[in-house]
Parts: sequence; structure tokens; C-alpha cells
Amino acid sequence: MYVILVYDIKLDDNGPRVLRNVYKICNKYLTHIQNSTFEGELNTSSLKKLNYEIKKWIRKDRDSLIIFKSRDSKWLIKEFWGVEDNKTSNFL
Repeated sequence: MYVILVYDIKLDDNGPRVLRNVYKICNKYLTHIQNSTFEGELNTSSLKKLNYEIKKWIRKDRDSLIIFKSRDSKWLIKEFWGVEDNKTSNFL
């Protein structure tokens, strides 16, 4: 399945540490495309592993993470407004 992951980490006392770890975990599974946004293909098993690892860091009372799922990237239309980043050049 094709996944877009977006997170928002509150930068309080422990926030920078949480942010670094969440970023590292997401970057293991997906492609970083912009600030707190990642995208890529994941199978069900990898999505479960990602979920398991992320839950160790996301603080339910302060942070949020949203995952958008699609059957395939071809079902999405990607449009750039402003500077087009080449990080997703593997998508046509």
C-alpha cells in the first residue's frame, strides 16, 4: 500500500528527543519529502512494525501522527505549489 505519514511533535522539554527518534524511525521505512512528512510503499507487516516503533515515542497527550493510505501511488495526483523538491523524483 502507498502511505503518506505526517506528524506534529510538541517541542516542550522532551520534544526535541521525541522528534529526533520519530524522524529516524519514519526515515527507516519511508522517504522524507518535507518537514514532518514522509511517503512511500509499505506492506502490512512493515506498517505494523512502524506503528510498534512509533508508539514508543509518540506522547498521546501532546503529539499527533496521521497516516493516509492508498492502494497505490497511481491513485494520487501530486501537485507542487512553490518550490518543487526533487526527493520524490521517482514518482511520475
